[in-house]
Amino acid sequence: MQSIREKVMNILLEVEKPARYIGNEWNTVKKDLARVDIKVALAFPEVYDLGMSHLGFKILYGLLNQQEDIAAERVYAPWFDMEAKMRDQGISLFSLESFLSVKDFDFLGFTLQYELTYTNILNMLDLGGIPLKSEDRHREDPFVIAGGPSAFNPEPMAEFIDFYVLGDGEEVILEIMDKYREWKGQEDKSRKSFLKMVAELPGVYVPSFYQDYYDTGGNFEKLAPLDAGTSQVTQKRMVPSLDEVFYPVKSWIVPYLDIVHDRVMLEIFRGCTRGCRFCQAGTLYRPVRERSPEKLKELACQIIDETGYEEISLTSLSSSDYSNIQPLIRELQSALKDKGVRVTLPSLRVDSFSVQLAKVIQKLKKSSLTFAPEAGTQRLRDVINKNVSEENLMSTAGEAFREGWNHIKLYFMIGLPTETDEDLEGIVNIVKKIVGQFKNTVVEKERKGRLKITISTSTFVPKPHTPFQWEPQISLEEMKRKQRYLRDKLRGRNLIYNWHNPEASFLEAVISRGDRRISKVIYKAWEMGCRFDGWDNYLKFDRWQEAFKNVGLEPESYANRKVSLEANLPWDHINTGVSKKFLAKQYKLSLEGKTTSDCRDQCCLGCGVCEHPEINEVKGEISTDEIKA
Repeated sequence: MQSIREKVMNILLEVEKPARYIGNEWNTVKKDLARVDIKVALAFPEVYDLGMSHLGFKILYGLLNQQEDIAAERVYAPWFDMEAKMRDQGISLFSLESFLSVKDFDFLGFTLQYELTYTNILNMLDLGGIPLKSEDRHREDPFVIAGGPSAFNPEPMAEFIDFYVLGDGEEVILEIMDKYREWKGQEDKSRKSFLKMVAELPGVYVPSFYQDYYDTGGNFEKLAPLDAGTSQVTQKRMVPSLDEVFYPVKSWIVPYLDIVHDRVMLEIFRGCTRGCRFCQAGTLYRPVRERSPEKLKELACQIIDETGYEEISLTSLSSSDYSNIQPLIRELQSALKDKGVRVTLPSLRVDSFSVQLAKVIQKLKKSSLTFAPEAGTQRLRDVINKNVSEENLMSTAGEAFREGWNHIKLYFMIGLPTETDEDLEGIVNIVKKIVGQFKNTVVEKERKGRLKITISTSTFVPKPHTPFQWEPQISLEEMKRKQRYLRDKLRGRNLIYNWHNPEASFLEAVISRGDRRISKVIYKAWEMGCRFDGWDNYLKFDRWQEAFKNVGLEPESYANRKVSLEANLPWDHINTGVSKKFLAKQYKLSLEGKTTSDCRDQCCLGCGVCEHPEINEVKGEISTDEIKA
């Protein structure tokens, strides 16, 4: 009988990008599976080209493989052509390191980055021969884990996930492995006994230990523990110091084919305190924790030596907010210049300081600068707490043009709470003014160059754990109308207008605000052939609509409904550290058009996250009394 590896090699010439499935890349960790006690398959529910770019995935891969008795291997969603061949040839979903079927691992861990990958998760379980629903799994099946930002509303996938890991994973994942070793030595090796053991860990949520309830009108009422000993609330995990936690160096894998972010990613800090009211990441990753410049320089040099990459990107939610960003860039450039390595910055503030940073970085080739005003008028920017003025934007654009840039990328949102057509017209006016800025600068500087402005709009999605979690999303019809409005207005040889698929935005809102009943919809959509729903060409929206009808749910009741501030929410049992009271206060301020400052610049705003013991260890100067005051 042929092995999985042999079967795969026989079909590789018949599929697109066979390098996605062969493994054996530079810095891959391959262990003798007969000599380890625990086998973990880290699964990313997207195609290899996207999954290989994810930093959290790289961190867990290196961290677990650092343990002598643990082997961590990678699994990605096969593309349509490969899936068809696998099903035809009876090939189970396999890991890239050893070509072992995922059903033969102890753990199968999924990263939840985006709600429209959920049907891919079901498809991967099915390809691996693992029962889709946790209640149907047996002793020999792997434990299915999930983590990542979308896990902070775990209920839409509750039927399929054995347990969730919420928050920073560097410490809790090793604690889970310790529990597994302990469980293997016990007489009671039932799945439930292990789930009880991991449920004791802070940051671990086991859906099967809770029951959901609904009122007579079908509205979510509450989620309650089934057992008196189960905690009502699961608290996210936070690592207090990034200098002290693992970061991948020797295990930084170099792929054989182009991937989305084919470079070294150096996480300079975690968290953001700017307080944009639509931004879920700004809540989930609080508080801000920076890596020291010394540690960053050490890591950068080591990773470049191990990989041979010629570009290193300084990543975070807002990289130019790093407290020593300019000296850091200069130090890294100095340390890496002899290696021919370019330092890049993926996100910039709307200010002249950011242009000067870009000038330092893009010395030879000025590609483009990206800014995110988010809204077209000051009124709406105040509503969303985007503390950027039109004057900031114009002066920044003028500075960029004077320094030699011709290409500007602008990101906006449509459908934000309280938005009117006047706010849409504001987007158009901003773009026209930037065009005028460029013309004036070209004349003033007497230089050549053709302007290019790329304007991209996404549709607002009311995300859990944000001040706008109670707000509705605009209807599909309104999304399309607003996109047509901007498409008609943003015409010109210098302008490119891009917009996000409205049906995808609608489904994202439905699932991200969903309760446990959405699990049945996801299952039905997968049964009807839905997968890779985040790809515009492959989203089968009509089948999703049919799935909702089949289950008896109205998607509009999730996406387009305004929720009372007093209502219980399906994700209230997950504590991000930021209090619901604080979110409600920010929501009320938004309706008044009032902004709040960055707490790193001014006084504490009392969001609640710094009251946690782990954070007080490194923020000892802030006492609980001072925070409450």
